[in-house]
Amino acid sequence: MGVNRRHMGLVALLLVLAAGSAPLNDELVRAVDIAYASRGSLPYSWGGGHGRLPGPSKGTCQGYHGAIKPCPAARTRGFDCSGFARWVYERAFGSDVLGPGNTDDHIRRMRRVDSPLPGDLVFFGTPRRTHHVGVYIGGGKMINALATGTRIRLDDVSRVRDLLGFYHYPG
Repeated sequence: MGVNRRHMGLVALLLVLAAGSAPLNDELVRAVDIAYASRGSLPYSWGGGHGRLPGPSKGTCQGYHGAIKPCPAARTRGFDCSGFARWVYERAFGSDVLGPGNTDDHIRRMRRVDSPLPGDLVFFGTPRRTHHVGVYIGGGKMINALATGTRIRLDDVSRVRDLLGFYHYPG
């Protein structure tokens, strides 16, 4: 995952924008860097990234409701949204801080914030049932594993309906 000038420019811009609101910690800076460098790298795979350790894995067809039939997850090595967030945070924080599970499990380890910083997580759904998470990079954008048939990608936060909020890991 090499760093190019465009990437460095984005990271510098994010740091400048964030500096006006609150200082970024090293882990959040690394989370943005890791997420941004991952764009286009691996496909979405329902249940992918949920092995014993964080990282890309083959998914599962259990609970799959995607549009592509038959379910490709069991033969696709990649990430679903929470598997991607878990992997990014493991690499950024140096340990598996989000742990196994899905978006409902991960949000319980976070605290909601009104002013998100790049590197915070953005969750979608309801307080009782979340269904998507992305890594917020600032400017209304997130890096995420969106859906079957896509790869890790950059999207507007508004791309997914029912924004629940932004969450910060207390580490």
